[in-house]
Amino acid sequence: MSIAAQAWECLGLDADLLDLLQSTPVPLPSRLAVGRLAADSVAVASLAAQLVLAERRGRRPGPVQVDGVRVAGSFRSDRLLRIDGRPVQGFAPLSGFWPAVDGWVRTHGNYPHHARRLRELLGLGPEAGPEQLRAELARRPVLELEDAAAAGGALLVAVREPAAWRAHPQARAVAEAPLVVREHLGDAPARRWSDRPERPLAGIRVLDLTRVIAGPVAGRDLALAGADVLRIDPPTPAEISWQHLDTGQDKRSALLDLAGQRERFEELLAGADVVLTGYRPGALDRFGLTPHALAERRPGIVVGRISAWGGTGPWSGRRGFDSLVQAGTGIAVLESPDGVTPGALPAQALDHASGHLLAAGVIAALRAQRRDGGSAGVTVSLARTAGALLQLPGDTAAPSTGPAWPLDSGGGVICAAPVLTFDGAPRTYTRIGAPWGADPAEWAATP
Repeated sequence: MSIAAQAWECLGLDADLLDLLQSTPVPLPSRLAVGRLAADSVAVASLAAQLVLAERRGRRPGPVQVDGVRVAGSFRSDRLLRIDGRPVQGFAPLSGFWPAVDGWVRTHGNYPHHARRLRELLGLGPEAGPEQLRAELARRPVLELEDAAAAGGALLVAVREPAAWRAHPQARAVAEAPLVVREHLGDAPARRWSDRPERPLAGIRVLDLTRVIAGPVAGRDLALAGADVLRIDPPTPAEISWQHLDTGQDKRSALLDLAGQRERFEELLAGADVVLTGYRPGALDRFGLTPHALAERRPGIVVGRISAWGGTGPWSGRRGFDSLVQAGTGIAVLESPDGVTPGALPAQALDHASGHLLAAGVIAALRAQRRDGGSAGVTVSLARTAGALLQLPGDTAAPSTGPAWPLDSGGGVICAAPVLTFDGAPRTYTRIGAPWGADPAEWAATP
């Protein structure tokens, strides 16, 4: 079953509507069918938006044409990004594949606090660089490193063969979950759409509490579809500036200390239709931000959640990023360039695809809420998306010629062009290059 069909079934929508989807090839050469994953995830989010727009306008939904080159460019957005004419460094020096005593590990140290924890894990000084890291990792077994990293809050995962991952308890827990999980969080009256259906989500307000690609991609989809998306971050740790610019288009970004400015957050929540969270399960519980707690305080809310390893199983509380999930699930082995050294997908496809799938689920939940009422939760995980990719047959062929990537620009930033498509969907962004945390913590306007 295709990714689009799996996701659409999870959302409980009419399978016949999938006949409206059309897509051109996605040039993301890979040993896996990552092109189909990319196209299908964008297609499902686009079709969900198209369906809402048609209903709000009292029409039948028309076909959705997904541009494969535009999809590939969006999935490779970090490679296309230019800030004041310069490319960005996607991974920090302590992030990468490293040999250990009995295999390979993948580390992630892009944020300063993650780099610090890696050094502390290995007993290295604060100035230690890649060579010192390599030497220490080469002295230790992979599983010992993996467990110690998880206990110490560092980001390191053993590179596993696909079969080893399938036998892992976390893999079994993830496989039992749907690709997109929908949950009823409580009863609530049906809300009304606004009277301005220029775009599918006109009048919708979204509190985006996510970081690092997947969640921000979902929020960007909702913004492109017309929602007022306000990203909220704590002042520390600071976001990596280029990372925000890569996925922050058409959204506003504000800083808010949930512990010290809780009253302001509750005021924002009182006006929200959607809350997106992208922290590991349980990380926000102390702030009263569980899905059920949010639904109690804001009946009718849709809560979208994204995590690395899923909501159940022994690894559900572990930190993770796309690169680590690729390593842990066997993708890095399958993508090896030489049969020895681990490799990677041609894009951070688990992040991007999961973000689009989350957006599709949120849009479908908003549609259901306006029809039937209730509060709803929507959950996706990178590990579950990885499982779906690993089950797809075939590979992704390389293009015969280099594509001309669709780009957009503004505020000194050149970025990949928008990818979501529906009737009248913008082909360019309205807002590009706005700094992280530069906006007030307030809604833009009355819906």
